[in-house]
Amino acid sequence: MKAMLLNEYGESANFEVSEIAKPEVKANHVLVKIAASSVNTIDMMIKNMGSDLPLSPAAPALLGMDFSGTVEAVGEGVTGYKVGDEVYGCAGGLADLPGTLTEYIVADSNLIGHKPKDLTMRETAALPLVAITAYEGLTRAGVKAGQKVLVHGGSGGVGHLAVQLAKYFGAEVFATGTGDKQKAIVEKFGATFIDFKTEKVADYTAKYTDGGFDVVFDTVGGTNLTNSMEAVALNGHISTTVSLLEIDLTPLHFKGASLHVVFMLIPMLHNFKREKHGNILETLAKISNEGHLTPIVDENRFSFEQVADAYAHLGSGKAIGKVVVEN
Repeated sequence: MKAMLLNEYGESANFEVSEIAKPEVKANHVLVKIAASSVNTIDMMIKNMGSDLPLSPAAPALLGMDFSGTVEAVGEGVTGYKVGDEVYGCAGGLADLPGTLTEYIVADSNLIGHKPKDLTMRETAALPLVAITAYEGLTRAGVKAGQKVLVHGGSGGVGHLAVQLAKYFGAEVFATGTGDKQKAIVEKFGATFIDFKTEKVADYTAKYTDGGFDVVFDTVGGTNLTNSMEAVALNGHISTTVSLLEIDLTPLHFKGASLHVVFMLIPMLHNFKREKHGNILETLAKISNEGHLTPIVDENRFSFEQVADAYAHLGSGKAIGKVVVEN
C-alpha cells in the first residue's frame, strides 16, 4: 500500500511516496481503510524535531495520529465493531505505533469510536486529538451548569471545541482571542469574546465575574498561565495543555485553586487506560449527533500526496481551523 514516509527529520525534510506492506489485523485491533487524516501541532513538532522528542518514531517514520475511515477487518476479542462501520480515532504516529499517512491502519479498538453521523469523513478526521483534549480539560476541572468558564485561545483547534463543550455542559462561556476572524468564531459558538490585546485580565475578570472564573481552560499555556491564575476564582480550577516551563505558583496557592495538566497522548504512549479515549470518542459522537459539536476545518483541501503542503500550511499560521489530508 502507499504511504507518505519521512526518511529523515528536520524542518527541510520531505515526505516521500513509498510502498509498504499492508498491515494485518491482530487481536483487540481493527483494520481501517483511512478516508482522511488531520495534521496537529504535535505532528509538526515531531517532523521538525525528530529524536529531540522522546515520543518520535524511528525513521523512516510514518506520521499522523488522527483519522476517519471504514472498518475492513476485526481482530479476535473485539466487541462493538464490525466490518463496514465508519469510525474515527487518534491511534498512531508516535513511538512504535504506525501512523495515518497511508491507506490502512491497524488501530487498537480501545482508541476509536463510531463516527458522528452528520459529519463528513473530512470533518470527523479533524476531531480526535483536539476534541479529546477539550473534553478532558473541562471534565477534569469539573465543569458544570451555572459556572462561568474562560477559554484562552477560544478560536484555536482545542479552544473552539472547548467553547462548544462548555456550552453543552451548561456553563456561561467567555473566550479570549484577537481580531475579527477569531471574534466571529467565538461568537458563532455562543461565547462572549474578550480581546486580550485591548482588555486587561483584571478588567475583564471584574467586568464578567464576581471574583473570578470558576474554570479557566488555558489552551495557550506557557507564560499565559500567569493570566489564568489572575483570572481564576478562589478554589477554582485551571486546565492547561501547555505547562512546559518554570513558573511561580504563589498566586495559585493563595487562591487555593487547582491546576490540571492535560496530555492526551498518555494512553497511546504508555498503553494506559486506552478505553477512556474510546469512551470519550463515543460521547463526543453523541454530542455531535445532537447538534452541539462541529469542528472548523480549514478551507484549503489537501490530497494524500500533498501532505508536505498541508504541514507547511499549518506551520504558516494562516490556517483557519483544522488542516485535513484526504485519501
